[in-house]
Amino acid sequence: MDMKNVIWILALSFVMAGCKGKGSQEESGAAFKTLIVSRSNIQLSQDYPASIEGRQSIRIIPRIEGYLQNVHIKEGQHVKRGQTLFTIDQTPYRAEVTAAEANVAVAEANVAEAQLNYDSRQRLHNKDIVSDYDLQSASARLKMAQAGLLQSKAQLETARNNLSYTVLKSPSDGIVGTLPYRVGDYVSSSMQGELTRIADNSEMYVYFSLTERDVMNRMQEQGSFDKVVTAFPPVSLQLSNGEIYPLKGKVESISGIVESNTGALSARAVFTNPDGVLLSGSTGRLIVAEEHEQSIVIPQTATYEILNKIYVYKVVHGLAQSAIIEVAPASDGLINYVVTRGLSEGDVIVAEGAGYVREGMEIDINKQAEQ
Repeated sequence: MDMKNVIWILALSFVMAGCKGKGSQEESGAAFKTLIVSRSNIQLSQDYPASIEGRQSIRIIPRIEGYLQNVHIKEGQHVKRGQTLFTIDQTPYRAEVTAAEANVAVAEANVAEAQLNYDSRQRLHNKDIVSDYDLQSASARLKMAQAGLLQSKAQLETARNNLSYTVLKSPSDGIVGTLPYRVGDYVSSSMQGELTRIADNSEMYVYFSLTERDVMNRMQEQGSFDKVVTAFPPVSLQLSNGEIYPLKGKVESISGIVESNTGALSARAVFTNPDGVLLSGSTGRLIVAEEHEQSIVIPQTATYEILNKIYVYKVVHGLAQSAIIEVAPASDGLINYVVTRGLSEGDVIVAEGAGYVREGMEIDINKQAEQ
């Protein structure tokens, strides 16, 4: 036999053997790990980018103008409510008080004189010595003097208030911000910026955003928008260094308005800050962990995505059949999904390697590693 014929026969034998082996595998079905869908309890978490602000951030702006005489604080200093922060030159305002006090004294003397004149006219009028006109004129002068006294007292009060405004005190407990002005600087209520800010960090507000879909899902679960906030579980906060803040917080408000540029709703959680660990202006991630009881839980390895839709492969009569599912927005660290629609208890699905399965592929559930 010719050598070329021998080689051709051998090659044909290998091809036929390979076809036979392939056909045998297809007939017996592919081996994929499968599982039977059941219900269980699981805790899922979802995290959101968050910004952290003090409960109050109060701008300190003078109510009067003048030169800074004293700066009694330092940047970053903890201050108490009522503690003196700045003093503005008091000299012109003390002079205004003195002048106003003198005006009050003059006005009081005018009232006393007008009162004497009126009393005298009253006695004379009773004896028919002076006319009604004289008596009415005396009464009018008395009233004018009394009005002048009230005006002088008001001016004195204004002068005293202006003098008190020369001493700026902290409106709350907090931490001093930057101090852009120094002793000798001229300041006024119309100046640009502020003398400083006092940040009340005893409680911290953590701002984050919820998607419209997330809020709608929560509304359907709770029955109304008002119940969404109260139903939120305690939340955690991951700091910018990756550490978890040891104290839990509480979601206390959701805006109720979808922002047109983001499609999200602004929300706020509050955390106590007894040790001052949380800093106003910092960032982190808000973590919402929720218990799901008697829910359908599947591994994320059993799913694949096409055009933002999540699919699984059910095994129906030994054949792979794709199915769209819906899942809860939270996860447990990219391990499991809670399925809200598309699967039922008792369904058999491919548990791993769903991306390698094809529609109608024969799946041998007897070859799975575990159920």
